[in-house]
Amino acid sequence: MIYPIANTAHVIGAIMVVGAIGILDLRVLGYGRDLPTHRLSSALAPIAVAGLALMVISGVLLFVADARALAGSPIFLTKLGLIALAGLNALAFRVGWRRLDDHPPVSARVLAGLSLALWLAVVIAGRLIAYF
Repeated sequence: MIYPIANTAHVIGAIMVVGAIGILDLRVLGYGRDLPTHRLSSALAPIAVAGLALMVISGVLLFVADARALAGSPIFLTKLGLIALAGLNALAFRVGWRRLDDHPPVSARVLAGLSLALWLAVVIAGRLIAYF
């Protein structure tokens, strides 16, 4: 009974993270230029953090349910590596641009594109774990 609840929570957390971060990444990349970047970031950051917390808690429960198989899964290990890269990318973004203006520099746009790609890859890798 716990596994389906944890799995559902994990998917909801992923939606929250990728949705919130994805919207901000798209804004930094130039979509929705009429929306103030700093206000959008302030509004979406709590959603992303809550989603990440939900993913971590539910992810631990899912891992415990099948730890032996997951620990040896190349797809699972790839997912963890992608999460680490996405986290480092987010840290670099936050350190480099504590307060984004409405015209982000090219370097911020590169990190936003990388963020979008990494988080989508995390979700894809997570779904592929069931098949490989």
